[in-house]
Amino acid sequence: MSDQPLRIVFAGTPQFAADNLQAILDSEHEVIAVYTQPDKKGKRNRMAPRPVKDLAIAHNIPVFQPETLKTAEEQQVLANLQADVMVVVAYGMLLPKPILDTPRLGCINVHGSILPRWRGAAPIERAMLAGDPETGVTIMQMDEGLDTGDMLHIVKTPIESKDTAASIFGRLADLGCDALVTTLKQLQQGTTTAETQDNKLATYASKLSKEEGVIDWNGSAEQIDLQIRALSPRIAVTFKLGDEAIKLLGCEIVDAQGNPGEILPSDKKSIVVACGKGAIRITQLQLPGKKPMDTAAVLNSKREQFSAGVVLG
Repeated sequence: MSDQPLRIVFAGTPQFAADNLQAILDSEHEVIAVYTQPDKKGKRNRMAPRPVKDLAIAHNIPVFQPETLKTAEEQQVLANLQADVMVVVAYGMLLPKPILDTPRLGCINVHGSILPRWRGAAPIERAMLAGDPETGVTIMQMDEGLDTGDMLHIVKTPIESKDTAASIFGRLADLGCDALVTTLKQLQQGTTTAETQDNKLATYASKLSKEEGVIDWNGSAEQIDLQIRALSPRIAVTFKLGDEAIKLLGCEIVDAQGNPGEILPSDKKSIVVACGKGAIRITQLQLPGKKPMDTAAVLNSKREQFSAGVVLG
């Protein structure tokens, strides 16, 4: 058992990773270096957000942004840091075995599911779309497989009927930070208990595709509501109005019937659309080239296009 703070190398890129980095910075341990993806240009040729890098710079932590970790040179750079452990959270780059074996206590990962269910890229969304009653965070000792390492700590949260991917993401960020700090304390004291994953129970959370966001009005109102809650805003959920693709950002399930995709008679501030079973009342839309708007604002300028009897594609 040791009370000596751990020397940690942190690897991550998006805000979810930055939240975990902040949790470590708030702990007793020392972050000696940060690895993050090379800077990239986003929309309109602007630099994409870089939450982990900016947080590291604010705390005067050395930042490394290699294009690959497969070269002997980059592997030696990590070895020279003499880290006790490497914490990996949504880094976006596979770690070769020499990297996994370099820190004294290896590499640990914060994964947004209850492993071995939903290994892979989109665990939160896949859990929602599959109708899982709960999800969680697993702190895992990394090996060469895809989220196949021994489990060190698991925390869980229910998936509620009105949850969105964003709301679950927020809860898992908080749960994951607490679980990570707990696991680091156990590593420090030599009290971790590793549980091998049962590969027979494994499912894979494949990457989300744009095609999954296209609405099929033959589906039930519940299915379309879930599609919006699980995919938006990461994947645009869309339908066709003439030749235009309209983003559907929010809806409510209502008790009404009609032909799938047909706009039903309603009050002057509502757009109600029949589904294969039931109907939805649209609450928020985004027209091409416009900002998100509530239904009343859309109807002020597009009432004829969204009039009763129109069938959406």
